[in-house]
Amino acid sequence: MRLALGLVALFALVSIASLTASYAASRSSLDTTMRRDLTQDVAGFRAAPSAAALAALVAAEARVTDPNRMVLSYVTQQGRRFGNGQLAQDQDGYFLTTLDDPDTRIDGQYLALTTPLHGGQLTVARSREEIDQLWTVFRNIVLLSLLPTLVIALGAALMLARRSARQVNALGRTLDLLTTGDLAARVRPTPRWSDDFHRIGARVDRMAAAQETSVDALRQVSSDVAHDLKTPIQRISVHLDDLSGLPLSPEAATLVDQAQAEVAGVVSVFHALLQIAQIEAGTPKSRFASVDLVTLVQTFAELYDPAASDEGRRLEVNIAVTDACVHGDRDLLGQILANLIENALRHTAPETPITLGLNRVGDRVVLSVADAGPGIPEGERDKVLQRLYRLDRSRATPGSGLGLSLVSVIADLHDAELTLADAGPGLMVSLSFLAI
Repeated sequence: MRLALGLVALFALVSIASLTASYAASRSSLDTTMRRDLTQDVAGFRAAPSAAALAALVAAEARVTDPNRMVLSYVTQQGRRFGNGQLAQDQDGYFLTTLDDPDTRIDGQYLALTTPLHGGQLTVARSREEIDQLWTVFRNIVLLSLLPTLVIALGAALMLARRSARQVNALGRTLDLLTTGDLAARVRPTPRWSDDFHRIGARVDRMAAAQETSVDALRQVSSDVAHDLKTPIQRISVHLDDLSGLPLSPEAATLVDQAQAEVAGVVSVFHALLQIAQIEAGTPKSRFASVDLVTLVQTFAELYDPAASDEGRRLEVNIAVTDACVHGDRDLLGQILANLIENALRHTAPETPITLGLNRVGDRVVLSVADAGPGIPEGERDKVLQRLYRLDRSRATPGSGLGLSLVSVIADLHDAELTLADAGPGLMVSLSFLAI
């Protein structure tokens, strides 16, 4: 729309400049022609051989000449006046009056030429009405030609802009659906689309189709892997259970317990990866409903308070709102709280607080979990959201490196803003949801 308006404005400026130049040139040409005609008129009267002949010629011309078009005046040496008007003067300057009534002025602007001739004074004046009418002509050209053209151009620009806006909106909606996991979304440009947007829409559709094919293949591979690994892992777990029931030496029993823990860890990692893949596909959005975060935070605080007390931690709740409903999946939002609380329990020292916070900022609800642990360096806060990434100091602690990654994926699914900040000391993880 701005481009169209700019082009229309440029066309208007060029047209006005062209008309202005044409008006100035035409006005100058008419003025030059009028001065030349005056000179020729005076030259014609100079052909009179005597004052009497000149007076008779002026009188004859005056009888057939409209004073509103041309004024002729000849004053003889004796003061006699001939013609259809006369030149007079007052304190404001020169003016023309009728010859019969010197008090009656001839209206309008005139271009006059006065010259002495045969002892008298000859005055020939031509009306400038033709020059003045030139402005009216050009004004009508602007009003009847240029302005309608500009209105039509603006209307066409508005129609083109609205059509482009519809096409841009269609592209935007499709891209939004694709980013939220709806890989079946397509632009489907029609032949009525402009060439540029048609090409872009077609390429977006090809990209979406290729991405959908790749994701489907990945999902099939994941499903096959899950199916193929399910039975072997279960068999390993059963064998370990059988082995633990046999009379074993303390060293062997310890090894069996360690193997069972490792198998449980493998199952946990595998389950987390599959859950992340499912969330990234966007399928849980079909289960979205209104979720009260106040109730959810209170529930998980009560659930994890005994575990925190057993490990010597203080679980504190700071809820500053009474209504904090968001649109989402209750189980996944609970998964966020569980992962963040367990992460805080894992990385904080005894007798340190873990605070669950809930407040409102404008039209958004902010959920936070803060601890007094070692925190995360600012340069690594983006990296810890990646799958299986662990800080060097955390490699000796239990965990798979998928907790914060899963939180990030769930936050993206809910269009929430995830922030990792320094709690001074410790880490504060905040998620900002749009309230409903």
